[in-house]
Amino acid sequence: MVLGTDRRILTLAFARMADALGNSFLIIVLPLYIASGQISLDGLVGVELLGFVLREETLIGLVLSLFGLLNSFGQPVTGRFSDRLGRRKAFVLVGLVLFGIGSAAYPFLSSYWTVLAARGLQGVGAAFTVPATVALVNDYAESDTERGGNFGVFNTFRLIGFGFGPIVAGILVTGGIDGQDVVSYAVSGLTVSGFVAAFAVAVLGAIVSFALVTVYISDPPAAEDAASKDLSIAVLSPKGRGLDSVFVLGVGTFMMATTIALFATLEGPIRTRLDESTFMFSVQFAAVVIANVLLQVPIGRASDRIGRRPFIVAGFVVLVPAVYAQGVVTEPLLMLAARFVQGIAVALVFAPSLALAGDLAGQRGSGTTLSVLTMAFGLGVAVGPLASGVLYNLGGFSAPFTAGAALALFALVLTYSQVTETLDTGGEGARSAPQDRSA
Repeated sequence: MVLGTDRRILTLAFARMADALGNSFLIIVLPLYIASGQISLDGLVGVELLGFVLREETLIGLVLSLFGLLNSFGQPVTGRFSDRLGRRKAFVLVGLVLFGIGSAAYPFLSSYWTVLAARGLQGVGAAFTVPATVALVNDYAESDTERGGNFGVFNTFRLIGFGFGPIVAGILVTGGIDGQDVVSYAVSGLTVSGFVAAFAVAVLGAIVSFALVTVYISDPPAAEDAASKDLSIAVLSPKGRGLDSVFVLGVGTFMMATTIALFATLEGPIRTRLDESTFMFSVQFAAVVIANVLLQVPIGRASDRIGRRPFIVAGFVVLVPAVYAQGVVTEPLLMLAARFVQGIAVALVFAPSLALAGDLAGQRGSGTTLSVLTMAFGLGVAVGPLASGVLYNLGGFSAPFTAGAALALFALVLTYSQVTETLDTGGEGARSAPQDRSA
């Protein structure tokens, strides 16, 4: 899977895997932690705000969403500064420190607002880490014909952490695959709850990532040259042929990420509807990522040979029915299948999209260009849980997934009509098409 991959790419991939493991723990643990009674929701549940009555699911969605909102809106700023300063590594390390502090704080918090603040701090940390890390992956690519493969490897390891983290978190918090209640552990004579153990793993993930980046990663010369580039983010194509391809990919990535994140907020309703355990819900959540782990590398490398656009379009075609199905299935295994098919769709879209944006970053800063997609993904992950809670309150169980399928359909139309190919595959092997660099 990783044969021939640059060791620096592998190091970044392992670092992001450890970091993503800690973050995905919190996606499963925080809803349980808030609902456990250890976090006070007094004066919030049942309050009417602008004609809308707040419920526990909405408050949980807000916590999950705040991370992505701050992460997303901060990424264009940090991505641009990392281009200007040519100091990707420093941005990654600062972000990991902030994330680790937030994770370490949770066991000592007792109010909803302090949990919200800790999650917000982690969102700011991610805004430093994500665009700088992805820019490093792009900077380390020696040619366009290996960029898709590099992003495939990087995303695979990152998603291993993100995908298997929820499964491990469910087992750690409840003490087994069939557990329903939070357990405690005896550690050096102290009794530690499953929640505290999960938060400790999140801190450990940040520490491992920090160590790997500190020891093995350095800023490439390409990053230092970025200060002379045009670091603006275009909406319209410079050639006047509609929308800019990177901008359109950002919109599509946002919609794709939103559909992924609809699931997490509805843990309680989904478990009740399907009559399943916390572990089974964790497996369903992880199914999207498991599909990506299996397919990111072969799809990324195939996009280096065949082209980026065919995979992206195919991904959105598959995404529409996969998301809609999650709102109508009533059996745990059918939900698992729908989530896995959604993962196939995400794999078809994500690595080729990053590679296409990386192709276009030749005349722009890598941090600035790629932050459009990473920002969009984070924003979708932020909006998804909040939108899911609101739509569930307004329209019932199927409403969030029907809306998600509509977003995927819109992304398909937009991508098919506006995104241009960046590789000329007419000759032997894939090579860059200079005429499309300003697309």
